[in-house]
Amino acid sequence: MLTLRQIEVIRAIMITGTIAGAAKLLNVSAPGISRLMKHTERTFRLKLFERRHGRYVPTPEANDIFEQINGVYQKVDDLHYTLARIERGDGVELRLGSVPSICNVMVPRAIERLKRKHPDLRIEINILKIEEALDYLLLGKGEIAAMSYRLDHPGLDFIPLAMGELFCIVPEGHALAGRASVSASEIVAHPLIGIDPNDPYGRIMSEIFMRSGLSFEMAIKARFGTTVCALVKAGLGIAIIDQFTVAHGAMPGIAAIPIEEPTQFQTYVAIKKDKAPSLYAESFVKLLREEMNAVVVPQGQGETSSPPKR
Repeated sequence: MLTLRQIEVIRAIMITGTIAGAAKLLNVSAPGISRLMKHTERTFRLKLFERRHGRYVPTPEANDIFEQINGVYQKVDDLHYTLARIERGDGVELRLGSVPSICNVMVPRAIERLKRKHPDLRIEINILKIEEALDYLLLGKGEIAAMSYRLDHPGLDFIPLAMGELFCIVPEGHALAGRASVSASEIVAHPLIGIDPNDPYGRIMSEIFMRSGLSFEMAIKARFGTTVCALVKAGLGIAIIDQFTVAHGAMPGIAAIPIEEPTQFQTYVAIKKDKAPSLYAESFVKLLREEMNAVVVPQGQGETSSPPKR
């Protein structure tokens, strides 16, 4: 049987008409091309080329072979074109969902890098409440969803994404704004804007105070972190919020302060069970994980805004 290398050499000679031209086309030595051509003709007992006026011309017996070789190369070109389309994301749409805390800052940064890698990929992003994520995935509305905690559901798999922490946020110029860290007892001494205790981050916030035996009241409650940040910026109180919402200076006018008590939480990517993620979904999750881990630092050391290497 002809090897792929032999096919490549025969075609190169056919195109260029010389051994030297074929060698240059394939970026190899001319003696190597000559030896392989002679070996091929001996093996198949068939003369493929005649030398005329310093050029190699196909023999009449070899015309059918060349036609088949061109057909092979056409298929290879089609394959390369298909692979290039896949790499660009041409004709593909990635549908993904995310809870607001991850979607506001982290998802756009990951999407920007994903689009540079797959420039023709179409993307649909849905901001989901936690209770909406189940139907979103199980009904096939989207492929993956970034979640602030995991649910127990037989139809979903949860892939760990990144560990995060809660921060205390205060208006710029607030008495706590210049602090390297703040304790739960110091937080409750100020008017508190809160997230619903039934929210994952709200439960962590409540547990901080309960463990310390501190009573607290929330004069204002809000569902989403961006709303909480706006209320804090307006001077209506201070709040506890996840570090991803305020990463990279996304919320100007407020200062984010590490909390002395443990506040770590795990985030996840949810996907429908028994369904392999697409190339683009896997790439997005990898990039999102990198972006999130880039702002996660040990408790009490503050937050970094240095992005991962791009």
